[in-house]
Amino acid sequence: MHRNLILAVGNDSHLLDTRQLLLEAAGYLVVTASSAREAVDRFLAGNFDLVLLCHSISDKDRDRLACLVRASGSLTPVVTVAGCIGQHDGFATATIGSEPLQLLTEIRNVLNKQQQTRTTQSASGKRKHA
Repeated sequence: MHRNLILAVGNDSHLLDTRQLLLEAAGYLVVTASSAREAVDRFLAGNFDLVLLCHSISDKDRDRLACLVRASGSLTPVVTVAGCIGQHDGFATATIGSEPLQLLTEIRNVLNKQQQTRTTQSASGKRKHA
């Protein structure tokens, strides 16, 4: 069974550790990065199913990281965790709340949607070549 690999990025080590434990308990594989530079290095070296950006990272770094993922040609969804109600990150696939249950539910939803998109694209590609 495939376990989704998540790159979790945040400047607050306690929050990052807590999110890592939560995600791992939910069955995800998690790689963490505590800075934007470390996140870039890990993203380029890995094959992630999702990038999770914490509100503890500056808006500027969140935008840069999301843009880097897009510019790389990757279809990896980028999800940001909102620091306050109503916050939205324009470059991200989704912006979600930080409450554990909401975080897990939204990550699962984004990953399911991504899998459906890949399945549809794969089936479409097969039909074109048939």
